[in-house]
Amino acid sequence: MGYGKVHTVCLTGSHAELLTVETSVTPCVSSQEKSRFQLSGLPDSAVAQSQTRIRSAIANSGFHLPDQIISVNFAPASVPTRGTAVDLPLAVSILSASGLVPAERLQKSFFFGELGLDGSVRPVSGVLPALLRASEAGLSTAVVPAENASEASLADGLELVSPGSLRQLVDWLRGRAEIPPPEPPGPSSPEALPDMADIRGQDFARRAVELAAAGRHNVFFVGPPGSGKTMLAERLPSILPPLSDQESLEVTCVHSLHPSSGTARDGLIRFAPFQAPHHSSTMQSLVGGGHTDIGPGALSLAHRGVLFLDEAPEWKREVLESIRQPVESGEVILHRAGAVMRYPSRVLLVLAANPCPCAALRPADCTCSATARRRYMNRLSKPLLDRVDLQLDVQPPKPSSILTDLVDVEDSAVVAERVLRARRAAKERWGSMGEPWTCNGEVPGNRLRATNLRLPGSTTRQLDHLLRKGRLSTRGYDRVLRLAWTIADLGGHDSPRPADVHEACEFRLGLKGATS
Repeated sequence: MGYGKVHTVCLTGSHAELLTVETSVTPCVSSQEKSRFQLSGLPDSAVAQSQTRIRSAIANSGFHLPDQIISVNFAPASVPTRGTAVDLPLAVSILSASGLVPAERLQKSFFFGELGLDGSVRPVSGVLPALLRASEAGLSTAVVPAENASEASLADGLELVSPGSLRQLVDWLRGRAEIPPPEPPGPSSPEALPDMADIRGQDFARRAVELAAAGRHNVFFVGPPGSGKTMLAERLPSILPPLSDQESLEVTCVHSLHPSSGTARDGLIRFAPFQAPHHSSTMQSLVGGGHTDIGPGALSLAHRGVLFLDEAPEWKREVLESIRQPVESGEVILHRAGAVMRYPSRVLLVLAANPCPCAALRPADCTCSATARRRYMNRLSKPLLDRVDLQLDVQPPKPSSILTDLVDVEDSAVVAERVLRARRAAKERWGSMGEPWTCNGEVPGNRLRATNLRLPGSTTRQLDHLLRKGRLSTRGYDRVLRLAWTIADLGGHDSPRPADVHEACEFRLGLKGATS
């Protein structure tokens, strides 16, 4: 009779739980008794099928397991065990219980990886968050697939071992061979992002993009085809500040959890991500989920960056409505039988739409009735738009601004410097008050209306009038205040002035709506 114990991690959403794989091996007591493989705990179907992969991998690695009863327990037994990443720790625990690898080499080690039938160690998703949890638990050695080694090297405090096969790993555990350490990934460099200098003749829209970046305010562009809605959205990441170390780790962990992302293998993500899913995307692909592989969606992959939903009225209404709560709270919460999965979703949301179904280039060419236009825009619910701070019409630029090179236009580097100064001003203000927020777009409305921050009536007169007339909801009122603080930060003011509040009202409702 033998016993083996190995440490691994089980991932439930972005939460990583330390797991112990215990294996007991007992011989069959009679010739009539058959060998069997029994699992206890809460394994899913992928884990239940692991015995086929493990038996074949062990045999093809040159090891022989006699007829015996293999009993495996995943502890804590109350934690659901998912995915193929438990293949490697399960195989090592069986080999340890069979006396084929020394138990002392396993005490402070962590194992994470899938096995092929030929004994190869195959890559898996979620390596970075798993290793961060192992490091927190005090483990000293991490054994992960060779193809995940670059990503694994982003976690500090662990000796990294990255075998290409089970046989190579066993030789290392026995002290008969060395596995060369992986080369650490080089610093990630930003992609060649589209530049703000490409946007000409649209000062109002450029101002909206700058405000969105400075305070992390959501934006809604409405305009005919070719007016530059997509161009504006695509240039937003180029003026967002680089991610802090903590933010980089958060974003990279989310991308590590996505089965097909692969971005995390290239090193820490230091720059704001950009996600632009097609309007035919499903709810699962947008907010996360799925039947077998429950991973983050585009909403979480855009965490700390920009989520761009073009042709917004063409999206299914229930899909768009599914992002309302996560955009507000900054977190996606998925409930499944026996588990609750959480993914971060603190995004800058950009919506874009044509003004009508026919999408005519000129208003004179539009064939839609007033009812059809109204019905088209009503596909976007009022509660969703109530969470959007900047709402503006985008008109095509004048031909003169396109055909001449004489117009001086600020590039992304100049705008990004102003955005960074405004972000620093906001962070210093909230930090000096002992608050955790770094952007004005994160501040709760009741805090902005608190006694020590309440603006004088002479400053908010127009805003108060809009609230009393029902032109703004309470949430809309608070969002105008947030936007006014961002305008003040960009202007270098200590607090919003009447002109700042007026401009915020313009962007929230448009000049006509703000003054009527």
